[in-house]
Amino acid sequence: MRRVSKITAACAVTAALALTATACGESSTESGGSDKGTLKVGMAYDVGGRGDNSFNDSAARGLDKAKADLGVETKELTAKNGETPADREQRLASLAEGGYNPVIGVGFAYKDAIDKVAAKYPKTTFGLIDSVSDKKNVDSIVFTEEQGSYLAGVAAALKSKDGKIGFIGGVDLPLIKKFAAGFQQGVKDTKPNASVQIQYLSTGTDLSGFGAPDKGKAAAKGMLDKGIDVVFAAAGGSGAGAIEAVAAKPGAWAIGVDSDQAKDPALSKYAGSILTSVVKNVDTGVFELIKSVKDGKPLGGTHSYSLAEDGVSLTTTGDHLKDIQGKLDEAKKKIVDGQIKVATTL
Repeated sequence: MRRVSKITAACAVTAALALTATACGESSTESGGSDKGTLKVGMAYDVGGRGDNSFNDSAARGLDKAKADLGVETKELTAKNGETPADREQRLASLAEGGYNPVIGVGFAYKDAIDKVAAKYPKTTFGLIDSVSDKKNVDSIVFTEEQGSYLAGVAAALKSKDGKIGFIGGVDLPLIKKFAAGFQQGVKDTKPNASVQIQYLSTGTDLSGFGAPDKGKAAAKGMLDKGIDVVFAAAGGSGAGAIEAVAAKPGAWAIGVDSDQAKDPALSKYAGSILTSVVKNVDTGVFELIKSVKDGKPLGGTHSYSLAEDGVSLTTTGDHLKDIQGKLDEAKKKIVDGQIKVATTL
């Protein structure tokens, strides 16, 4: 049986999606001791890796906590754009072959690779973030993105002057549609007459929409030109461009994703225009998996980290939500109590 524990951390994450990278030429870092018996943890990041101030960094915080609290040894590999499924498999297999256990794939793009590699290394525990595997030795770590996005929709509706609101998704994929669906529902439940324009930067197998700030900026500018004054971008690195565009429009608000983007050093000059960010506590899922392996009781199966556990939340940096916090708390309670069922598809 899988242990389900309550999340207490409130750190950032998501959907940070993308391609993974060739084993040849990928970045790699190792740390920790090499004493016999030391737990070795392998982390395969998504594109951007450690230092992306977003999804990967949230996973890295869980790894860092494990190093500090549990004394584990680590190896970190980072994906590159344009690799093949075989490259993802090779990355995971190299970690498993090297004795790293658990081996964690950060992002849904590792799903197929983990399914194949987990079958070849049944004694190794694997972690899969943002997707679900049916392999017994895989701990699938997922989140209720739609619930956090619902609260962002409530905030957007309450802060918008004319009820014209925009959503920018990196890629037209089910995971991103969870963000869009929850956001739109939150807006409409709060202000039925409000409108939500939804735009994706790429579709299908083209994942470039997650790493094109210029496209995010252009999409946001187009929305602003139509009178939209709140823009939520769930678009990975492309979101930085959207935030830049919004910051140039007096009175407009941006909503960030995956990390507290108002605290992102690269976006600090735009912090005053970032209303809030929808975050996922990837770090908690990572740490709990590592600890379970160290304790000899490796987690398996699927755990959805929900709003009830603070698995998803809104950031409050800048106190921009202070005047509407009561209404946000009321909406959260209704979701947790089951009074509000948040959609996962449009």
